[in-house]
Amino acid sequence: MSSFLAGSTSVVAEGLELVSDCASCFGLCCVALPFAKSADFAVNKSAGTPCRNLQEDFRCGIHTKLRGSGFTGCTVFDCLGAGQKVSQLTYGGRSWREDPSSAAEMFEVFPVVRQLHELLRYLTEAAALPRLGSVRAELEAELAEVGRLTRGTPAEVLAVDVPTVRQRVSEKLLRASELYRAAVPGKKRNHRGADLIGARLAGAGLRGANLRGAYLIAADLRKADLREADLIGADLRDANLAGADLTGALFLLQAQLNAARGDAATTLPAGLERPAHWG
Repeated sequence: MSSFLAGSTSVVAEGLELVSDCASCFGLCCVALPFAKSADFAVNKSAGTPCRNLQEDFRCGIHTKLRGSGFTGCTVFDCLGAGQKVSQLTYGGRSWREDPSSAAEMFEVFPVVRQLHELLRYLTEAAALPRLGSVRAELEAELAEVGRLTRGTPAEVLAVDVPTVRQRVSEKLLRASELYRAAVPGKKRNHRGADLIGARLAGAGLRGANLRGAYLIAADLRKADLREADLIGADLRDANLAGADLTGALFLLQAQLNAARGDAATTLPAGLERPAHWG
C-alpha cells in the first residue's frame, strides 16, 4: 500500500477508491471530455461525442498503441477513480448506451466528480503526513466532506460549487505543506506559479521547494534534488526528470509524471509508477 494511504481508517477508505478501474467505467473520459487536434490528439472531438477508438465494450481499440497513433494526451489523463464511481455508484451500473436519456447528465457529472476526486487524492496524502498538529483533524474533516459530495445524486453533484470547495481545500493543503516542509533542512526556494518553461535546472537544489502551479514545461531537471518539494499543479509536460530525486515530493500525480520524461535513475515517491514510455 502506498505511504500516503497509511493513515487513519477514513484516509485508507478514500485512498482505495482513487485508483482508476477502466473495466468498471462506461468509457466516460472517452466520451464526456473534448479534445483538439494537436501534438496530444490526432483528431478533434467534441464533449459528449464518443472517441472514434471507443469500442462497444467501452474499451479503447488502440490502448496499447496510443502514443504511436497520436493520442499521447490519453496516456497522460487519469480520472483518479471518478469514472467507475459515476458509472457504478451515481448511475447504478446503467450505462449511457443502455439509457440514452441519462447520457447528457452523466457527461456533466463526470468532470465534477473528477475534480472532487483530485481534491480527495491531495487530502488523502496530506492527512497522512507527520508534523501537522491540529491541521490533521481539519484535513480529515475535509476528506470526509468532499467524499460525501462525490456520493450524491446527479442533481446534488451538479449543484456542488467546485471553485469554492477547491479554494477551501487548497488553503488547508498549503498549511499542511508548509508545516511538513518546515522541518526540511536548508533554505527552501519559493517558485510558486513561476514561469520556468525551458529553465535550465539540471542538478538544482530544490529540496523542500514550493513549486505549486509552476510552469516547468520542457524544463531541464536532470539530477535535480526535488525531495519533499511541493509539486501540486506543477506543469511538467516534457520536463526532463532523468536522474532527478523526487523522494517524498508532495502532491505529485501520476498524470504529471506521465507527461514528463525520465529514466531508470529517476527516484519516485512511494505509490507512483515509472511511466512505460520512459524506457
